[in-house]
Amino acid sequence: MKPIAIFRHAPSEGPGHIAGFLDAHSRPWTLFAIDAGESVPTSPDSFSGLVFMGGPMSVNDPLPWIEPTLQLIRQAVAADIPVLGHCLGGQLIAKALAGEIGPNPVKEIGWGEVRVENNPQARDWFGEISVFEAFHWHGETFSLPAGAVRILSSAHCANQAFVLGNKHLGMQCHVEMTRPMIEQWCTIGADEIRAASSSPAVQTGAEILAQANTKLEPLNQVAEVLYSRWLNGVSAR
Repeated sequence: MKPIAIFRHAPSEGPGHIAGFLDAHSRPWTLFAIDAGESVPTSPDSFSGLVFMGGPMSVNDPLPWIEPTLQLIRQAVAADIPVLGHCLGGQLIAKALAGEIGPNPVKEIGWGEVRVENNPQARDWFGEISVFEAFHWHGETFSLPAGAVRILSSAHCANQAFVLGNKHLGMQCHVEMTRPMIEQWCTIGADEIRAASSSPAVQTGAEILAQANTKLEPLNQVAEVLYSRWLNGVSAR
């Protein structure tokens, strides 16, 4: 069985909940720690799927691994190998497929409601879920690539998730969160939270942590719905 490749771009933004999900479903995966200097593979052929995690950088930054990552995504989509992106990962998928990445109207940090779109593709991926509380930490957002369909939106960010075909999913929001990740982000991101406190979509660290007590488990459940749907398209061979 070919493993699923997971790409980490910052030490604090690892695979989180999707790692446990894949382990529970006996699907092998391998981590590429791009932040630690690991190289981006030149071909997706050794993998059954590609998962891209978040990061504090912009996909428009002149970083040496970004163009190889975009090329890898294009190859995977052309070869019908499923790709999945979280936040920065969703932006990477969008840019690889000729979408544009730019500033969101406001910075989003913390818990915020997202709405499932009323279209067949959204129903296919979310089932009966119509609204849920997602986790956010971004200042930029993506446009929809050609042929993609928006399946998730929010009051502060129009494009929260899109699908391309029936195998590829790019998200602006975070569904992969775990309690340790949230605690770490609130610690290392304290200055960013203070600097963005005027945004109507930014919570304090205390608010984020307090709301995690009731919102994290439902978010994990939504994540498993999405991951299960994505895994349906991942070859088991």
